[in-house]
Amino acid sequence: MIPSTRTAWIETELESLRSQGLLANIRTVESPMDAHIVIDGRRVINLCANNYLGLANHPRLKEAAKRAIDTYGIGPGAVRTIAGTMKLHLDLERRLAEFKHAEAVISLQSGFAANLATIPALMGRGDVIFSDELNHASIIDGCRLSRATIVSFAHADVDDLRRKIAETTGYNRRLIVTDGVFSMDGDIAPLPALQALAEEHDILLMVDDAHGEGVLGKGGRGIVDHFGLHGKVDIEVGTMSKAFGVVGGMVAGPKVIIDWIRQRGRPFLFSSAATVPDVAACLEAIDLLEESDELVQRLWANAELVKHELANMGFDVGHSATPIVPVMLGEAPLAQVFSKALLEAGVFAMAIGFPTVARGKARIRVMNSAAHTPADLEQALAAFEKIGRQMGVIE
Repeated sequence: MIPSTRTAWIETELESLRSQGLLANIRTVESPMDAHIVIDGRRVINLCANNYLGLANHPRLKEAAKRAIDTYGIGPGAVRTIAGTMKLHLDLERRLAEFKHAEAVISLQSGFAANLATIPALMGRGDVIFSDELNHASIIDGCRLSRATIVSFAHADVDDLRRKIAETTGYNRRLIVTDGVFSMDGDIAPLPALQALAEEHDILLMVDDAHGEGVLGKGGRGIVDHFGLHGKVDIEVGTMSKAFGVVGGMVAGPKVIIDWIRQRGRPFLFSSAATVPDVAACLEAIDLLEESDELVQRLWANAELVKHELANMGFDVGHSATPIVPVMLGEAPLAQVFSKALLEAGVFAMAIGFPTVARGKARIRVMNSAAHTPADLEQALAAFEKIGRQMGVIE
């Protein structure tokens, strides 16, 4: 047995988190991921997942996964560069490139892996990366692993970025990297202005569109499509674990960049390939999105309803420009108590606190989906209003 002296500091840190209301309370889902899920044996409305289009339990995706298992088995059994590249992987990359109107695409095991593969493959010692201060942890970790100099610029502030570029000298290569949709506040990066600045200074531009895939652009093609910037953004990272309802990451861009990531992207080189049912389900998700934008339109309609009603009740819902709706509560303990009360009322919406967001910026992040009916949203909104009044958050 490990002596307690070796782990005493961990107990101290855990107790500190607990006392500050920052200890993560990980709920267990006992049903398929959908508009309603089962937690602790109770069926509740799910306003917590990134399952934007309701595809995580879609019958077509499930059938596609089953058919693929019968044809190809389950696991590839190797990394992509040895024996793990199956026909399905290449089919997915080809279809994603067509869907994204990109020259080429490489697929990886997750969106996190896509950032860890891309940034260190392109940047290294002697290079400089200009990173939005609110970028996702996977971007931050990718930047650190590259060993390049990291220059943070004020959130979505193109003027501050311009100043930082002018002040930064003594570099080899340069990269500007930003989230497309910022997952905690729901705002969108000023990509056209960033692209113009990158072009002016001949700097590589990368956007992580994890929360824009399936949400922004025509039929959910993402932020580059949303702004009509095809062929003008060097690297577009995305995920298939949110709106696509499955799991996996992608990098889209010029063929020369994608070819380089195949040679130097460490998660691609040294981690087993995505499984057969996952890849097949992703392919089916592309089919659904190409056939109709009905789910995307329903998502946005639901989001506008939720945002409008919460604001009318008196909640601070920030300045989201996407279906992400932050209900700002301030302190983490209040957010945790509010979340617990919601669950007791049949609504699952988790509290988000430090370090995911800054101290004093704790919130309930409301994540509606295309799978929610008007009745679902009415019930959830009624719970928010009742609890908000009981706790003095709204009048």
